[in-house]
Amino acid sequence: MIITFSKNKNTKTDKKEMLLSKKEEPKQKSESKEKEEYIVDIKGEINNPGIYTLKKDSRIIDVINQAGGLTENANTTVINLSKKITDEMVIIIYSNYEIRKFKETKELEIYLNEQCKKPDSNSLTNDACIDSDNSDKNTSSTSKISLNNATVEELMTLSGVGEAKANDIISYRNSNGGFKTIDELKNVKGIGDSIFDKIKDRLTL
Repeated sequence: MIITFSKNKNTKTDKKEMLLSKKEEPKQKSESKEKEEYIVDIKGEINNPGIYTLKKDSRIIDVINQAGGLTENANTTVINLSKKITDEMVIIIYSNYEIRKFKETKELEIYLNEQCKKPDSNSLTNDACIDSDNSDKNTSSTSKISLNNATVEELMTLSGVGEAKANDIISYRNSNGGFKTIDELKNVKGIGDSIFDKIKDRLTL
């Protein structure tokens, strides 16, 4: 009598099941990763204010776009559009009037940032504001501002330099191949001797 064993058959079946489980495992991981989302609340000068659900690696600009974009009266001067969202984040888009009101008290970026976060005790904290830690570094009285590399925000930390003057400085820089000397800053419209004397010690090329 010949006795046969089904060992090989069971082994093949076991191997097949193991292969299938291995193939399904990364798929399950990718599916769970795709489901990671954050819920944020956007208010103010936005076409469709409300609560939105976005992927966790989204930015504030993505929330704005999903909410129908900004109104004509919106002002994002103190909002960091590239900031990554967090769960339960509150984003408030201010109007031109509100920003002007902030500036009336003290035209310093650090003040704007604090006002942006919480204009008064009755207001919500605005999580979309530019981080005050970064602004503190930029507004340090000992920090140097490079005329040839500074951004609009960095130039605005200089005394007497608002957004318009900062843009004029960058326009001059681009049109003239950069600044050759610090004194050349006085060639920019609106930068007279009085403003220059106040900020010259903070300037570098």
